[in-house]
Amino acid sequence: MDHPKKAGDRSVAFYKLFSFADGLDLFLMLLGSFGAVGNGIAMPLMTIIFGQLTNAFGESAGNTSQVVDTVSRVALRFLYLGCGSAIAALLELCCWMCTGERQAARIRSLYLKAILRQDIPFFDTETNTGEVMSRMSGDTILIQEAMGEKVGKFIQLSTTFLGGFVIAFVKGWRLALVLLSVIPLLVATGGAMAILTSRMATRGQMAYAEAGTLVEQIVGGIKTVASFGGEKQAVDKYDKALDKAYRAGVRQSVVAGAGLGALLCVVFGSYAFALWYGSKLILHRGYTGGDVLNVIFAVLMGGSSLGQASPCISAFAAGRAAACKMFEAIHRKPSIDASDMGGLTPDRVVGDIELRSVSFRYPARPEVAVFDNFSLAIPSGITAALVGESGSGKSTVVSLIERFYDPQAGAVLLDGIDVRRLQVKWLREQIGLVSQEPVLFGASIKDNISYGKDGATDEEIKRAAALANASKFIDKMPQGYSTHVGDHGTQLSGGQKQRIAIARAILKNPRILLLDEATSALDAESERVVQDALDGIMVHRTTVIVAHRLSTIKNANCIAVVQRGNVVEKGTHSELLQKPDGAYSQLVRLQEQHDERSKHSLAKVDPDEVVEQSVPQRSLSRASSSRGSFGSRLLRSFSAAARSAIEENANNNANNKSEEEKPQLTQAFLRLAALNKPEAPLAVAGGLAAAGHGVLFPLFGLLLSNMIGTFFETSRHKLRKDVDFWSAIFTALAAACLIVVPAQIASFGLIGQRLIRRIRRQSFGAVVRQDIGWFDDPSNSSGAISARLSTDAAYVRSLVGDSMSLAVQNVATIVTGLIIAFAANWTLALLILALVPLLALQGATQTKMMTGFSKNAKETYQDATKVANDAVSSIRTVASYCMEQKMVRLYMQKCEVTSKSGIRNGMVSGAALGFSNFVLYGSYALSFWYGARLVEEGKTTFQKVFRVFFAITMSALGVSQAVTLAPDLVKVKASVRSIFATLDRKSKIDPFNAEGKALEGMKGDIEFRHVSFRYPSRPDAQVFRDMCFSLEAGKTMALVGESGSGKSTVIALLERFYDPDSGEILIDGINIKTMSLRWLRQHIGLVSQEPILFSGTIRSNIAYAREGRVAEEEIEAAATTANAHKFISALPDGYNTQVGDRGMQLSGGQKQRVAIARAVAKEPRILLLDEATSALDAESESVVQEALDRIMVGKTTLIVAHRLSTIVGVDVIAVVNNGVIVERGSHSQLMSKPNGAYASLVKLHLSSPAK
Repeated sequence: MDHPKKAGDRSVAFYKLFSFADGLDLFLMLLGSFGAVGNGIAMPLMTIIFGQLTNAFGESAGNTSQVVDTVSRVALRFLYLGCGSAIAALLELCCWMCTGERQAARIRSLYLKAILRQDIPFFDTETNTGEVMSRMSGDTILIQEAMGEKVGKFIQLSTTFLGGFVIAFVKGWRLALVLLSVIPLLVATGGAMAILTSRMATRGQMAYAEAGTLVEQIVGGIKTVASFGGEKQAVDKYDKALDKAYRAGVRQSVVAGAGLGALLCVVFGSYAFALWYGSKLILHRGYTGGDVLNVIFAVLMGGSSLGQASPCISAFAAGRAAACKMFEAIHRKPSIDASDMGGLTPDRVVGDIELRSVSFRYPARPEVAVFDNFSLAIPSGITAALVGESGSGKSTVVSLIERFYDPQAGAVLLDGIDVRRLQVKWLREQIGLVSQEPVLFGASIKDNISYGKDGATDEEIKRAAALANASKFIDKMPQGYSTHVGDHGTQLSGGQKQRIAIARAILKNPRILLLDEATSALDAESERVVQDALDGIMVHRTTVIVAHRLSTIKNANCIAVVQRGNVVEKGTHSELLQKPDGAYSQLVRLQEQHDERSKHSLAKVDPDEVVEQSVPQRSLSRASSSRGSFGSRLLRSFSAAARSAIEENANNNANNKSEEEKPQLTQAFLRLAALNKPEAPLAVAGGLAAAGHGVLFPLFGLLLSNMIGTFFETSRHKLRKDVDFWSAIFTALAAACLIVVPAQIASFGLIGQRLIRRIRRQSFGAVVRQDIGWFDDPSNSSGAISARLSTDAAYVRSLVGDSMSLAVQNVATIVTGLIIAFAANWTLALLILALVPLLALQGATQTKMMTGFSKNAKETYQDATKVANDAVSSIRTVASYCMEQKMVRLYMQKCEVTSKSGIRNGMVSGAALGFSNFVLYGSYALSFWYGARLVEEGKTTFQKVFRVFFAITMSALGVSQAVTLAPDLVKVKASVRSIFATLDRKSKIDPFNAEGKALEGMKGDIEFRHVSFRYPSRPDAQVFRDMCFSLEAGKTMALVGESGSGKSTVIALLERFYDPDSGEILIDGINIKTMSLRWLRQHIGLVSQEPILFSGTIRSNIAYAREGRVAEEEIEAAATTANAHKFISALPDGYNTQVGDRGMQLSGGQKQRVAIARAVAKEPRILLLDEATSALDAESESVVQEALDRIMVGKTTLIVAHRLSTIVGVDVIAVVNNGVIVERGSHSQLMSKPNGAYASLVKLHLSSPAK
């Protein structure tokens, strides 16, 4: 992300906002502009009618009998003007709102399309998921506001300005010319304000993008955050990012207030001068009072339109600034462009791969040479395995073949053709990738598998799932293939996720297979069957395997040993073993030494004896006929356990939401006001300033009505005297603008900025304190939460800022206007007041008709944002499977309903505004006609008629502005409810709750006592039924069993991510529910199968263990223990190396070692290791395992393991089956039961070809 000083002040040219308009948009903009011009010219034309009325009343002052006839003819013209203005207003608002919605939707999809077409280096160095989501959910709203109805409004106001001056020149060019002289001052003031507000807006948006990145990271890794007690750290970091935006927003409000105050000061000051100069023209140039008033009134309309244009200008500035980074991304041409249909597309793929003299450095770490003159040839149809220590460059080979990156020197060849000459999409269609950390999307299992092939049939999907050994657990789910996998696949176990990822690759049927530790997350049974499936589809395909475990690649045709960016050995397994001092032989010895204890123990049991005695005869016959079935009752019951662990009730999401009772709207707004209670004095000051601003306009009307008599004064002396007096009053009004307007805008701006900071902070605080079960709901994914925090707070801020400020101002305008009107003539005022309900009714109708749209639109955009978040956060998988267009189409489908609602809103709003204009001008006609009747009857004077007219005119202006707030209020209503629904939800397991016991010390005794449990998101799936076990302090227990049997659920319950439905979990004999949650988690160290690192340095990630309060020597000691210090020190920036978004700048093994170092630095009493060494190569695993063995001494340790060789020496092994522990004991004790469950698993482990 660009540094604020470099990118913070940039914006695009205004016309470029419309770069993506199509033919219909151009027509709508043209038609809307015609409507805006027509609507805008109506006010200047009204000044002509007003001048005619002035002369009619003034010249008939001595002959009231002719007043009604004369005024009636003129008043009729108001009705004609009202009809024309109504049609124009309808076209203006309808067309501009519709085209704004259409173009904004197009920009959203184009931006996502552009982001997804970018090369991987772009994500490494220039952006991240959080920033993209922030721009899609926040910046697109600003762009839409800058190119929608505010453009029509600006054209309308500009037309009013120009039309006013044209009419002014026609009626009295001398006076108009004098008034025109103030224009340069107005332009300079407005221009300076626009430039400064644009800069502040850009800086604020960049700060919010930074905050959005943090939200995406924290929510995406919420289990890691919870485990390490990082909630407070997260809130503090988020608060710092918000503080930057707050300061920029406050500065923007101050600048906008000063600018608008100066503008109005110039406008009112010019009127003071105009009145004085107009009297000179009446005395010496033969001007009539009507001419002078016509010119002044025309200039008044034009000048006031500039003031009203200020919100439009601010919106344009914000939109231009928001568009800068988005449009840069849209127009950015990546060096590796998957959407470019150029390049070679050979008819036939042989599959020969060669890396020839390749030199490569990652763009994010240009100082580190990964490859220097690296060469490797892989002939067609063979299986090549890459082995070597973690971080040696094995996965980089996969990235270069996939063309995620291009080498800086040398070439990557496919069938002798440089891949840079091939079409990127075609190239990737030939390749199937299964990564070490499986990536699933927030959709159904069926959808996730189908991403492997366009138009895949149900039969093909099921066949691929069967080959990947996934069909069994899928079929046993209540929703089957329609089961939603959750955000990033959180509803499935690691092994289940990997099998679905493998099924996706199988469905693709690629010519080249790239397997990066593809079976690392599988248990012995699943791994054997999946490996068989992979072996089957690898036939006649070129396959590249990245492997840490050498046992998985013994049968490879070619094994290449990679060390420090070079191939140091190459050959078959047997060939390489003939070199006893060779690199491969050393790796094999390390692997054998690591497994020596387990192999020795396992060898004590005859594998055949285990099978014969543990598997029923009928199962043996079935096993002999199918390589993929094992047949024992035990393994069938394991499958039942798998179903229990992963069943999901898709309809339950809606039921969960019912917990979050939505507050009543009135109560919600009162609570919103309470949130701003600290700013009460500021609100009073701002309210008084807004009221003062509102009073200015009716007072101006009162002064103008009094001036009418002055210009028709026959005494030259009295005329001079009165004009001097009124000019001085107008000058005082101008001076008042310099005080009340800046005070109003700055005060409410400050209030709004403080509120948005407070709401965002409290909302994020409420999010991170929720129990993990809340995050299992797809509606609470990281993308959805990021979007809610962005849009909800922005809408509420618009209420407290611009909307509330205008509301106070307009109330003051209306009340003052009505007082003046009733004081002048209550009969005429009462008649006109009777028209106010008509205006209010059309406003209420508009609001009511829009109420149903906003909530649905908001939720639809949240759904769309989740799709975008999934795609961007998993960009490598999206790129590998050529899913860019699919994701864009899915995103557009989610947005379609919202876009249609927006267009419908435009039509409703346009009709309402047109009706409002007709009622407004109709009220003018009725006012003057009835006023003339009253003058004719001697019940009032024409001067008082004008006083009532001006008072009602200014009040109507307030009403019309209040009506325009209706769309904002509708959006705010949904946002306020959303905010308080989050704030009010009481977390079932609250990390901020200080209650509970905090013992002086923890021994570490663990006991599960009759525990039953179902995941909140899957209440129909029973995971544990009466689970019971105990573990003495300082002992080590390993949980084994089939993938999905509930092993990791034990860890989740110990960490109190969830609470059991019944039974108790005890530590040191105390129910953990009664313990301080923070204290409990401080004493537990967790290392998960898929390590989560946060953006920042390696140092900050290790120090995260104790809220950043870890000494430098402790960090290095922890890294040394985890075998991470060596590779960290070898990096140019050492411990200050940035790990990237989700740690993507490190290899899988490096990430895992940093995660282990983080756990070590925590110094826990209880260690929870969920396949903690699964991502490590043999050398690293051996050293780390020894380190773990050392730190496990004296600590209670619970290990979840698929690979039995890693847990042979533990104190207790427990076999989990069908929600209970069916066997328990040491390795030797369990192996003494040849018919036992553990012995069966050992047989599978030993007989697996992968081993």
